[in-house]
This record gives sequence, structure tokens and C-alpha cells, in this order.
Amino acid sequence: MDDNECLPDVASNGGAVPLPDAGPASPGRLTAEETARYVVTAAVWAPSVHNTQPWRFTAVRQQISLHADAARQLRVADPDGREMLISCGAALFTARLALRSLGFVPETDVLPDPGQPLLVARVSWPRRAASTEFEQALFGQVRQRRTHRGGFDPVPLPPGLLAALRESAARYGAMLRIVADDGRRAALAAAVEEAERTQRLDGERTRELARWAPAPGSPRTDGVPPDSYPARAEHTDPDFPGRDFAHGHGWGLPPLSTARWPRSAGVAALLTTARDRPADWINAGQALQRILLTAATSGAATALNTQPLEFGRLRESIRTGLSDGAYPQMVLRFGAVIQAAASVRRPPDDVLSTGGSEDDSTGEG
Repeated sequence: MDDNECLPDVASNGGAVPLPDAGPASPGRLTAEETARYVVTAAVWAPSVHNTQPWRFTAVRQQISLHADAARQLRVADPDGREMLISCGAALFTARLALRSLGFVPETDVLPDPGQPLLVARVSWPRRAASTEFEQALFGQVRQRRTHRGGFDPVPLPPGLLAALRESAARYGAMLRIVADDGRRAALAAAVEEAERTQRLDGERTRELARWAPAPGSPRTDGVPPDSYPARAEHTDPDFPGRDFAHGHGWGLPPLSTARWPRSAGVAALLTTARDRPADWINAGQALQRILLTAATSGAATALNTQPLEFGRLRESIRTGLSDGAYPQMVLRFGAVIQAAASVRRPPDDVLSTGGSEDDSTGEG
């Protein structure tokens, strides 16, 4: 599947935006290997389920291959690898955006080899075109954006933002469906609540979640650290409960807002696709990252409540009852909030190899 579009609608004369800590961002001064490192340094900041970072990259000459790392797949919550490939799709979009920040036009082949199902995409950069102000703005949010875990302040979203987010989804064959009706929002919130309650009673799921929720002071560069979620559950109206990363330990951030409780649930939405194949999951991930970065450029935060999509019965109920038969890939909420969440990422050397084979038949990372 080819995906060779530039990211913007209109080209402009904007310059390249350097990625912090990634070295110089002038394409005339970077070798192919330096370009690959620059791209991967950005791509690892894509969102992933429980910050598992389920990807690895190989670079050979002027081409980067993105692989799903099956060793980091959630075997209990995500047995089909759907969330793993959505995560990889987000990393793919970020890699393409990094190339645009250098003034390159990425050429992308998604799932290029049926014999290598973990080979998500190949990306090359054979030609140049000036990056746009929109691309610069998106790229500027790659390392600043954080997943929000809680409620929102009662502040409206900027005018035109929802339309821009819908357009972002449509570019990748997905649809962002705003769940505005009170009854439908309540039904979606109830599905999240049921899934969260069910997960907390399931020992296998609870242990899997705990493996990706390190204690304070952990040196790990993956997983969900305590300073990325609230110490006290933030209830919303209707209530969209968050995951219990602290498992009763009291870890997490103190409240930053004095707003009344329960807090606003924000604008609820479903990211859906017409079909439910690996290619759709990857494109949903690309759409997701474009949505998240676009929202961040407008000062809006995004919360993800995907718990019900990890249970077949609840996902099917959402598909038939709330998304007109389309397949729900993500549950999102948008709103305004003061954010102090931190995040961690593995360094590029942990995920990038150069000049080697791209065979993924072992599924090892």
C-alpha cells in the first residue's frame, strides 16, 4: 500500500525545525545514516499502548524499515496485535513528519511484504520540498505532547478544531466520530466503566498492566511512570474512569486544578475504520498521531480510554450501537487542562540498527 502524500495541504517556504537533542537538522549536512537517526529520535516519541514502544527500525542506505516488536505486545489485552500496530502507525506518521521537517518528501510502502507480517512499513526520502508552517507546528509538538489521564476544565475547545481533527482522520481512511448526544456519551462512558471494572477483577490482565507501570524512581525508559497519571482518580460527568496504574500504592501526581468535581469529561469521540485489517490499524495509528499533534498545537489535551476495545463483546457493542457498524479503534476525549505529566522513551540506539537485515521472522526485538 503506497502512501506518498506530503503531510500538508499547501506547500510554503517554511524552514526545517530541529528536534531537540537530535543534532543538526540541515539536510545538506546529514548523511543517510544521520538522517535515519534523526528520524528515529523523533519517531520513538509517538504514543503507544502503555508506552510499550513496540517497534524497532532498520536503516539501509536511504531507507528506513519500521517493524513491530512482538516481544512488547500485550498478549492478554491485545492478542491480535491491533493496539501494537496502531502504536506502530503513530510512529510511522512521526517518522514521516520528521522527514518533512528536514524538507524531504517521504515515500511510504505500508505492509510491503506478506511474508514478513511484522514489517510495518518502508520509508524512503528520494526528493525534497519545503516544509510548511503546519508541518513545523506539528513537529514542534512531537516531544511536548502528553497523553492526559483524567478530567478537563470547563473550557470550550478552540473554534474549528474538531473540523481539523476530523480532516486529520479522513486523510488516512479513518473517521473521527464526535459522540455529542448525552445518551450516547453516557453509553460510551458506561462501556469504559464496565471494562475497567472487569479488568481490575481479572488477575492476568492486572498483572500484565502492572508489568508496564514501574514504581517511583525506576530507571526504566518504557512503561507508564507515576508522574504521568493522577494519584487520585479524577471522576468526570459522565464518568470515564482511567486505568489503575498505581494498583493501590498511591503513586501519581497531586491535583493541579481547583475546578469543581466531578470534572468535565470533555468532548468524547471514536476513531473508526470501515474495515478491521492490519493495514487499517496502521492507518488508524497514523490518523491518531496527526489528531493528537493537531490538538496539541491548539492547546488542547487528549485522553484515551480504550479499555472497552480490549474486550470483544464491548467493542462489538460500541461498533453496532455507537459507530454505525464501523470498527472502533480508539476512544478519545478532548479538552482543556493544566498538564504536568512526564513521559520516558528508549534511546534511539535501543531501537535502531543500520546496515543489517530487515528479516522479522523471529518476532524478537
